[in-house]
Amino acid sequence: MNTETTPLSSRHCRACSEGTPPFSRTRSEALLARIEDGWQLDESAHTLEREFRFGNYYQTLAFVNAVAWIAHAEDHHPDLEVSYNRCRVRFSTHSIGGLSENDFICAARVDALEPGSAPV
Repeated sequence: MNTETTPLSSRHCRACSEGTPPFSRTRSEALLARIEDGWQLDESAHTLEREFRFGNYYQTLAFVNAVAWIAHAEDHHPDLEVSYNRCRVRFSTHSIGGLSENDFICAARVDALEPGSAPV
């Protein structure tokens, strides 16, 4: 299986071995192009984030629970910022101090939820 052409949403996270360096900005930008619009790298290219908006609190929490299920299944956990009608999802591989393929896999899996929200 060629990992460069396999959709990220069909892949699974793997633990990073000790000493694994975080992705460079160039590698992160290449993977960013393979996920939905709306995701952004921070200035240092150490985090990947997207804000989702919803019609009400119930829809927001349903989305948060779905993201939590993905995080648990993949053993890769984002930072979530939740309010009444929005959720900001922020991925970074804390063990390596930056981005890894796991962050992009999980972002693609979150996109696959098709939450019916508009990226901000």
